[in-house]
Amino acid sequence: MRRIRKTVNSKSFGATGNAATKRRRWRRSAMTTGEDNSSKSTVPDSTTSPSAAVKSFDFSPDSAVPGPSLTSDQLRHCSEALQCFSAKRFNSPQSIHQEFQILQANRLRALDMRNRCTVAVDDTNYSKNRYTDVVPFDNNRVILKQCKDYRPSARGYINASFVRTSESVSGFIATQGPLPHTYEDFWEMIIQYRCPVIVMLTRLVDNFQTVKCGDYFQAEDGPREFGNICISTKWIQTTDTSLIIRCLEVSYKESEEPPLSVLHIQYPEWPDHGVPKDTFAVREIFNRIYSVPRDLGPIVVHCSAGIGRTGTYCAIHNTIQRVLVGDMTALDLVNTITVFRSQRIGMVQTLEQYLFCYDAIVDELENMISDNSSRSRG
Repeated sequence: MRRIRKTVNSKSFGATGNAATKRRRWRRSAMTTGEDNSSKSTVPDSTTSPSAAVKSFDFSPDSAVPGPSLTSDQLRHCSEALQCFSAKRFNSPQSIHQEFQILQANRLRALDMRNRCTVAVDDTNYSKNRYTDVVPFDNNRVILKQCKDYRPSARGYINASFVRTSESVSGFIATQGPLPHTYEDFWEMIIQYRCPVIVMLTRLVDNFQTVKCGDYFQAEDGPREFGNICISTKWIQTTDTSLIIRCLEVSYKESEEPPLSVLHIQYPEWPDHGVPKDTFAVREIFNRIYSVPRDLGPIVVHCSAGIGRTGTYCAIHNTIQRVLVGDMTALDLVNTITVFRSQRIGMVQTLEQYLFCYDAIVDELENMISDNSSRSRG
């Protein structure tokens, strides 16, 4: 197992200079306007062998992290999107607050949620939920075809949801931080759906000594076994943006198939119900994985509950990807998050997280335009 200290200059994710200062002023203005409030997805095929997901993606620890090289059409789309998001971000913070109020006013009621989550709240599966009020809907939940819980009422249950807006961009699996008795189920999901990347947006234990996620992934001291599944660490590196990046190999113990390589990116500095102090790390995650081919399998994203930080990252990633493919309906962030919330309850939990979506989207659009302008001059 290789252990690498690899620094990534955070300036490469913020070349536009004064965005952070403007963001702090703008956020204070927006936050004083009011108090914080706390479709069925396409299910990917899961019949391909585990090794199929590694053929077209660079799992090297030395792979560079360049931003996308944009075509003239993509530059035009990015400029249009930047103008739209920046106008709200800096000139109309009240409108962003109103957008979040609309989202909160349309939240699913508890009774409606229970009616749509019958498998999750079944007595057989109740203990598999980290939080009893954050469970997947029946119609787009991830179903495990192989599961250690063979009781008929379990129905292949795991607290995880397929989340996507269109076939033209990456799909996600939004899930909770695994519990000790669901580690094997989690890795079964990774193998079954050939997931090439796991984005982990939480610490194992927060500053108040509250357990936020189980240790399902650390295997630096040697292989670990979870039932019939074995994981090992091929290499690990850290960056100056506080990311911890691992290449893990996952396989069934008795299988002759080659192991599945999975890129595991942990960002432990993102606080629960809060936001990072800047957008560098979140945008580095995007730049590392935006080129993952869509047909490899969904990107797994989790925090603790799998809705707040998870929903925020998914909204940022999804919006930028859709702009790059010319889907300008991505400019409607309310609609994007409404679609996400129809697939997993409570995605993007707080006003501060909603504002952070604007922060990261604007910063990344600015940076992509600046980088590509520099390349064209060079």
